[in-house]
Amino acid sequence: MTRPRWLQFLNNLGLEFWLPIPLIGLFFWLSTGLLTHQVLSYTYGTSTQIHANSKHQIQLSVSVAVMSIEAIIQRQGKLTEVKVYTADSVLKQMEFEFPVTEFAQADAAISQALGLPVTAIQQLIRYRIEN
Repeated sequence: MTRPRWLQFLNNLGLEFWLPIPLIGLFFWLSTGLLTHQVLSYTYGTSTQIHANSKHQIQLSVSVAVMSIEAIIQRQGKLTEVKVYTADSVLKQMEFEFPVTEFAQADAAISQALGLPVTAIQQLIRYRIEN
């Protein structure tokens, strides 16, 4: 049996092999798109919840060389914002907030947070009072 003329022409060009490739590619593209949509739209249930408003305390186990301490006492907000500048190449600055407005209480809180004696804190600290 003889082949039709157009099939012989396609066979001579080698297109008989290359024509199904775009169809196979289209099939894979559509199937992976559907599979990706199915996986990404799936909702995962969690057994634990994240509490965004919880506060955690972190203890510094590495001693840093403190260069200066800047404390801003806000009387109306009843808190003290503290910036500690260090000589470390990685940790340049640390920030703390303490719910105190008196100098002695602020010194004690900073001393406890940094693990330094109160006398060292008093030599390095500079206060600014805001109303």
